[in-house]
Amino acid sequence: MRAFEFVVEPFHSGCRIDTFLAQHLRNYTSWRIHRMVSSGAGTVNGLPASPLHRVFRGQRIGIRLVEPPDKLLRKSANNLQIVYEDPWLLVIDKPAGIVCHPVGEFDGDTVTNRLQCYFDERLKQQGLQRPGIVHRLDRMTSGLLVVSRDQRTHRLLSEDFQKGRIVKRYLARVEGSVPFEELEIDLPIGRHPEGRSVLMSVDEDAIAPRASHTIVRVLRRQSDECVVECELLTGRNHQIRVHMAAIGHPVLQDEFYGSQGQLRMTKEGRTAPGEQRHALHASRLQFVHPVFQSRMCFDSVPPNDFWDLSC
Repeated sequence: MRAFEFVVEPFHSGCRIDTFLAQHLRNYTSWRIHRMVSSGAGTVNGLPASPLHRVFRGQRIGIRLVEPPDKLLRKSANNLQIVYEDPWLLVIDKPAGIVCHPVGEFDGDTVTNRLQCYFDERLKQQGLQRPGIVHRLDRMTSGLLVVSRDQRTHRLLSEDFQKGRIVKRYLARVEGSVPFEELEIDLPIGRHPEGRSVLMSVDEDAIAPRASHTIVRVLRRQSDECVVECELLTGRNHQIRVHMAAIGHPVLQDEFYGSQGQLRMTKEGRTAPGEQRHALHASRLQFVHPVFQSRMCFDSVPPNDFWDLSC
């Protein structure tokens, strides 16, 4: 049986003790924590607490884990390439072909499942830590991701992403000869009106469009393609892929977005995710460490399968 103690930060002040503890112990449901607190396993400043107790800034909240976690992810034995690791976060280099979170048919071998296995192999008790994916990469995009180990780190990094404090740069191979050396694409992105909810669009009939900005710099030109660096100033779903397609230079082998933003369709007239990666790689990630307050910068070279793609 393990015992933990957490200090209440201002943003949690006033919430119920079971809700507070569930934020920190994310492999436990609020119901399971409620039951443990009801049995006398929870304390506030060393004194027994009831499950209806509300916690306030600066209080020390203790819990004895007298029951096992009840939200464990299915484990995946596949490894991840870990670029950096400390007690608060990890930076990983994701291969193309896996999703970040379990969803739909992809519910077993995901980044989160692999990380859960990695965490559990290094702890005496399974499920004490649950990986917190701070931002996502598309399934067929490779490259750098930062992952939190605890709730506070996840919150602080998420705020930095939302406020544009994180530097995110990608390398892409795009179709055709790009008619500029550097360009800021300023096209709002919303959900595509004709496709599945995952598809996005810059067209006038896009649903709930939001401001979207991408800086594109040409690194290398060839007769039928260009290698570009894309810096995200906002973080919309499929942003680089949608923006590059909209200006007539889609990402090489993009399974959804064709030239001028047209959706690529199957013979049956439907969009469908492909099994071949597209030529997009998250190559640089730069942020301020939420604990050390030092600037962290990571770079990643695209893998061979990025360069092996043909037009």
